[in-house]
Amino acid sequence: MIPVRDPLESEAMASAVRKAYVEIFPTSTIVERLAVLQPGSRVAVTCSPAKGVDETIAFSETITRLGYKVIPHLAARAVRDRAHLVDITSQLTELGIDIIFVPGGDAAKPVGSYSTALDLLRDLAEIGNPFRRIGIAAHPEGHPDASDAELIEALQSKQPLAHYLVTQMCFDTRRLGTWLRDIRERGIVLPVWLGIPGVSDRAALLKTSLRIGVGDSLRFLKRKSAVVGHLMRTKNYTPDELLGGIAPMLVDDALNVRGFHVFCFNQVEPFETWRAQALSGLMHAETA
Repeated sequence: MIPVRDPLESEAMASAVRKAYVEIFPTSTIVERLAVLQPGSRVAVTCSPAKGVDETIAFSETITRLGYKVIPHLAARAVRDRAHLVDITSQLTELGIDIIFVPGGDAAKPVGSYSTALDLLRDLAEIGNPFRRIGIAAHPEGHPDASDAELIEALQSKQPLAHYLVTQMCFDTRRLGTWLRDIRERGIVLPVWLGIPGVSDRAALLKTSLRIGVGDSLRFLKRKSAVVGHLMRTKNYTPDELLGGIAPMLVDDALNVRGFHVFCFNQVEPFETWRAQALSGLMHAETA
């Protein structure tokens, strides 16, 4: 159960958990796993360095036609050039997709002319951005390839071209709160969706990470060793304790936290089971 005692925090947490959306990556089995979601649920689709952005677009088309509201990830380093960007944009608008997420991407080298998310966002604006909302990545706990100052500067540069932030998967709530206050003081006003882990069975997590592909798995373990450590401490991980620490941030209007982006590692059903239990616990807390 999420340890929330204040009634306002409990109400805000229930709202955030209810509207949390999952991030998945394309596999042969994920479509059937998505069936546990409510009709019309929002789903983010990642862009793998191994499979590329065209796989993301193709899979986004598949699940859009099944009724999901899809947020495809357009990793800048996976887009070849402006012509490729125009083609991607055309495909997505034809599908009725009006929200995208633009990270830099994890590829060691860009496949074409875009090295950063800012490069792609500028070109997207020049060709006539058709999307209602664009999300960009934020890193409260740092990034191995950039200093904290560089990360803040990047957010300031991208802010005029975006509509919301999605953070990396976070575990340190104290650092997260400090970061949120810091970016607000620096004039970054975009609403924030906090990246949280879903429910992870240790054995299933390892199996799933290997299915991403050897290169991606090694890159994940190298860059996210602290995350893996948190997820491996127990046989089954749930985000209850983490969310208890986040609860006060949800009722602080100055921080403008809108909800949760869930890194579920394609374990959709365990997360949905947890979501139902968490909402039940929060409802009982509100009426106690």
